[in-house]
Amino acid sequence: MNILFLCTANVQRSKTAEELFLAIDKSNNYKSAGLSEKYVSKVGTTLCTEDMLDWADKIYVFEKKHIDRIRQYTGEKHLHKIYNLNIEDKYQYFQRELVLLLLENFPKNS
Repeated sequence: MNILFLCTANVQRSKTAEELFLAIDKSNNYKSAGLSEKYVSKVGTTLCTEDMLDWADKIYVFEKKHIDRIRQYTGEKHLHKIYNLNIEDKYQYFQRELVLLLLENFPKNS
């Protein structure tokens, strides 16, 4: 299964999720990206593309505003495969609390 993690800048949350699940679950393919061109270009990370959205079987975002952003640019096309992990933007890369929330909030049957 192809799983895509999306946050705002692809620095803390989505990058941590991608690398965490790559390390602990080899049965899926994982990628991550950011949804804000402004922040992604500022920090030099990966910007989400429509090709990435098409590639993904499941898309995990961290806030409702991420779903709204995807809807704004692609309409309803990808909404059926988007899941909100509801993890706010207050954690650092691989911060213990972020890792624990990811493990707790990520569906076991993904």
